[in-house]
Amino acid sequence: MNAPRPVTRVDTDPVHATLDHGLHQLAALGGDLAAHANAIGTILWSPPRVVVVGRLKAGKSTLVNALIGAPVAETAALEATNVVTVYQDGSPSRAEVVGVDGGRHPVAVHRDHAIRLPLETPDIQFVDRWLPSAALRQLTLIDTPGLSTLTVANDSATRRVMIDGFEQTRTASIDADAAVFLFDAAPRSDEIDFLSQLPFTPLNMLGVLSRADSFGEGALGRVDPLTHAARHATRMADQLSDTVSAVVPISGLMAQTSHTGMLTEQMADALARLQGMAPLDVVRTFDNDDADGVLPLPVRENLLGLLGEYGVLNGRQIAAGGAAALNAWLTERSGVGGLHQALNASTTRFAILHRAHRILARLDQLAFTHPARDHIRSLTMQLRSAPALHLVSVLEDYQRMLRTDPQAPVTEELHTILVATSPAGRVGLPDRAPAHAISAEARRRLATAQQRSLATSSAAEDAAIVTLIRTYTPLTHT
Repeated sequence: MNAPRPVTRVDTDPVHATLDHGLHQLAALGGDLAAHANAIGTILWSPPRVVVVGRLKAGKSTLVNALIGAPVAETAALEATNVVTVYQDGSPSRAEVVGVDGGRHPVAVHRDHAIRLPLETPDIQFVDRWLPSAALRQLTLIDTPGLSTLTVANDSATRRVMIDGFEQTRTASIDADAAVFLFDAAPRSDEIDFLSQLPFTPLNMLGVLSRADSFGEGALGRVDPLTHAARHATRMADQLSDTVSAVVPISGLMAQTSHTGMLTEQMADALARLQGMAPLDVVRTFDNDDADGVLPLPVRENLLGLLGEYGVLNGRQIAAGGAAALNAWLTERSGVGGLHQALNASTTRFAILHRAHRILARLDQLAFTHPARDHIRSLTMQLRSAPALHLVSVLEDYQRMLRTDPQAPVTEELHTILVATSPAGRVGLPDRAPAHAISAEARRRLATAQQRSLATSSAAEDAAIVTLIRTYTPLTHT
């Protein structure tokens, strides 16, 4: 019987195609290497994995619900938000708790999507959660505990999964290809320090300014809080450019309500009854604990829980058009569309490079431990030298330079190459630059790189300059 081989999928991306071919070569070596190839192949062909991090009560689970399109992530139960949860597409809906000892414990999923944890949280590595979801076919989402919050346990749980236990994390298959970092007005210094320890670059780290609907002076302020938040996000993106690729303002509550089917026609009708009232009168109505009034107390509480103060005050007129109109308004104003665009940009461009880096690292590790190490090492060298994987080498050097000397000119050159979408862009020229200009600038940069190679400050810079020379040399003949 022939050994099983990694599943072949039709894909035009050269990075995928090159790695897939390499994994078939690995499987063809026989023995248990077919199983190793299949295991590594799951990294290649699974949806990109996006981890959501931030402080406790930053709105992580609310945002995860909005992105999934179902209220599955606990937003109030402290027990559930104290553990890392991996949300992935799968049917039937089910969950397994994975202990720090590697043991798996299937758990029941209740009708309200809640689960009961069979272990104490310090004994839990993460929770695997499967549910049929079109959104999760595109992205696997990893919800994490809050950072530096009420207890040391919360912080250490995230660090165990994302930093300290990286090898353990890789074995557990919860490595991430990109990250979403939630913060309020501005990240604290300890948050920036934490982010610097994660295995990401600014290219695949996205900032989210959460609770944008209550930003600044809030819903009754002189400036619309969403407008204020958008301006602040632009400023923060400039200040955090060494950490994140962009900062997107989001109202997680409005996004969750509009994307999870929580808004009913009855709720829209109830909100529409407030459209003739002055804003301050609406606020007084909701502040009143009396059961009687324009709306019954349970209805008021439900509306406020679904829409927040901003949604209640500004959605009253829209609600007159019914639940569909109000839902469309919530979607547009929540900012979730901008988040999807930013996520798609980062995961499409850079997640595959990050994933290829992880696959090559797995092959390197296998080459040290497997009896067929010489064949595996030869295969890995062949893959690393393939033109389709050249940008993976650029990414690896960029990661090392960010840790060693983030302000070095070499670091900036590597960043330029990674974000470029054309040969001209790789040498810092406009995409439509003529061929002679590209080759001239490539020769200049090549000469500079060769000169720098005579006196470098670190092993990371040595390796980066070799990569720059490999990049610029073919462009001199453009």
